[in-house]
Parts: sequence; structure tokens; C-alpha cells
Amino acid sequence: MQDFYYIYVQINHKMKITGILFLLIMSAFTLSAQIKINPNEKLVYTASYTMSGMLTSFAQITLQTKTVKTSDKTYLNLNMQATTFSKWDTYFKIRDVYESYVNPTTLVPSMYKRDVLEGAYTKTEKYIFKPDRKTIVATSKRKSDLEKTNTFTTGSSTMDIVTALYKLRTFDYANKKAGDIISVTIVFDEKEIKASVKYHGKEKIKAGPLGEVECYKISINSQTETMKGKTGNYIWITADSKRIPAFFKFQIPVGTGQLTLTEVK
Repeated sequence: MQDFYYIYVQINHKMKITGILFLLIMSAFTLSAQIKINPNEKLVYTASYTMSGMLTSFAQITLQTKTVKTSDKTYLNLNMQATTFSKWDTYFKIRDVYESYVNPTTLVPSMYKRDVLEGAYTKTEKYIFKPDRKTIVATSKRKSDLEKTNTFTTGSSTMDIVTALYKLRTFDYANKKAGDIISVTIVFDEKEIKASVKYHGKEKIKAGPLGEVECYKISINSQTETMKGKTGNYIWITADSKRIPAFFKFQIPVGTGQLTLTEVK
């Protein structure tokens, strides 16, 4: 129990729980015309962490998509939730919701929302991506503080972390060779963060309900203080038309962990 509390206090100060996912989701390979993210998809993962030499499950990560229509536009809603299992809530309760509203075809984001509850830490955040793709209006609030609004500029291809996770699945890995490295940028906590992606080729892995599948293997390295120089962050994406993120491995200063696929709809 003490190991669990220590680990999550460290994560909470360093990067937040879903920040782990952010470090596993960026790429800038050529878009494949054959790959499309469909609505009504649900992927569920169990998050595990090495505690006292044992791999221990502590949370569930759920990814879901759905179509949202307004009076004049249709969006694809990308939703990501992180929830600790009830037995851990006494030590460090997590109830995080991250979501983005994107163009269904290009996955260009129009709005990003974040609602975080991690122990005693709370934060709500909303980004409005302006049509010029270089301006973001961000509204945020922590605990009982007053709501703040900030307008800042980014690169035209900068994305929020949820959009990036889904767009990662659409890139044309089949025409890349092992060792290719791409530098990319996302926005997180109202800051642009640099990341690089290395493609390692194909590898067969066991992926829960999918059985043994052939996947594209990628490693991620960000320029944050927490992850700088790390090489133990990997994601395996099925090498088929669905491009399902089948397995994650991550490494941070307090240890290693993984996300294991448990449900696919």
C-alpha cells in the first residue's frame, strides 16, 4: 500500500496519470487513406504498475468514439477516461475524463476538454482551436480558484493529446522502415511539448481478446523533464485495417508499467 501511495504522489507531481498516455501517442508519418476512425468504438485497458517487484493492476483506461451533430457540423467525439479500481481509491482516487471534438475525416480538432480528479488535485480545462490552426483559446480552473482564460499560439499541426492518440492509428507505417524517427509537437497544460517517434518494424504479440496479432511497434521519447532520454516507452498497433492500440509499455522515474487490452467493441 505504501508503494502505491508513493508511486502516485510521484506521478501526480510529475505528470498526472493520463500524462502517461500522452507520452505514448505522437507521430507524424504520412496519413494512410485506407485507415479511418469509426464512431461507436470502445477499447478498454487495464493499467498496471510494478510495485515491490510485482506487476499490480490499479486502474482502467477506456477509449470511446461517437458522432456528435450540431446545427451545421458533424464531429467525431474522442473520449478517454482513467479510473482507479475501487480498492485503491482510499490511497489515490483517479477520475479523469479527456475528450476532443474533431473532423470525422481529417481528425483536425475543434475543441478539447479535460476534467481531472487525482487525489487532492482537480482541474478543468477547455481549448477552442481557431480556424487558422495557430491560435488556441484556453479556459482553465483549478480547485476553488477563479476560472482563467488565455489565448496562445501554436504550430499549425499541433494537436491535443486525445486527438494525437487517435491520429497515431491512421499513419502509413507500411511504407516506413525500421529506424525512422519523426519529431512532433502536442499541446498539454497550455504548453507545446516536443516528442519524437521511432518506428521499429513489425512484431507479433498477445493482445487479450484479439489473441496473437501482428503489430507495428513504436517507441516514444518526449522532451519533458520526466521523460527526457527515456527509451522504455512503447506502443504496439495492430497491422490491419482497424489499427487498434494493442499494448502499451511505459517508463518513468519511479518505475515501469503497462496498459493491457481487455475489451474491444
